[in-house]
Amino acid sequence: MKESKAPSLGRTPAQKFFDKWQGLFYLIPWIIGFVVFKAIPFGQSLYYSFTDMNFFNGIHEYGVMNYIEAFTDAKITKALITTFKYAFVTVPLKLIFALFIAYILNFKIACVNLFRTVYYIPSILGGSVAIAVLWKAVFRDDGLVNTIIRAVTFGNAQGPSWLSDPNYALWIICFLRIWQFGSAMVLFLAALKGVPADLYEAATIDGAGKWKQFFSITVPMITPIIFYNLVTQICQAFQEFNGPFIITNGGPRNSTTLISILVYNYAFKSNQMGMASALAWIMFVIVCILTIIAFTSQKKWVYYSDER
Repeated sequence: MKESKAPSLGRTPAQKFFDKWQGLFYLIPWIIGFVVFKAIPFGQSLYYSFTDMNFFNGIHEYGVMNYIEAFTDAKITKALITTFKYAFVTVPLKLIFALFIAYILNFKIACVNLFRTVYYIPSILGGSVAIAVLWKAVFRDDGLVNTIIRAVTFGNAQGPSWLSDPNYALWIICFLRIWQFGSAMVLFLAALKGVPADLYEAATIDGAGKWKQFFSITVPMITPIIFYNLVTQICQAFQEFNGPFIITNGGPRNSTTLISILVYNYAFKSNQMGMASALAWIMFVIVCILTIIAFTSQKKWVYYSDER
């Protein structure tokens, strides 16, 4: 740590010590918070994952039994598969939709600032409990969607049971996630404004159309933002909890049970903190592997302007 340049003439040893380490003193509140609320729980969860820790019965067994059960139990395996489905459906569609809207809003159109605000609002409200409850009301059997279907068909058609049919329930949860595209859209919009206009002018002179310009100029120039959004959205998708828990509570027939819901159920319903910790660590390792793959692959498709 770089020593303070404060004058030392006439200062006590305690004052000199403070001058030298004052930066560390300012960091003490953050260090305490990190250790108490991050580091210790992180280490405890790893320790508990190798035990049969129960809130009321304590620990009686040590080993890898939780991890063995996690990969052999049909319910947990199905939850893992469902989580992958959820992530691999929502992340690409959310990024595509966000880029599409950002591309449109990058043009000079009337009331563009109003549209940007309106499209960003779902990202602010989408993760809240109130929006999940509203989403559940919209798609229930007598909800808004089925009411519109009956009105349009003059009562001759009845919409499906969106939330109680396994064929539709996961898609409704995915749709809620995709709808929250505002944050990614804002980042894409900022990246689009950073693309030099002379590149488009040169491409137009060479006879390149809009599609050719988009895939040959726009997309390569914003690949750093695409990469950033990809990594962050993958992490968020694997941690999704509010929507599936409030709207379907993992049903019907566990068709929307994500690994995060199982962690909650094992920890706070079955009191099996050991199994909950093991599942959390499995999810953590999966996200780390996907992130490493993304960082490794960026060398082949991410373009940075300062690289040659």
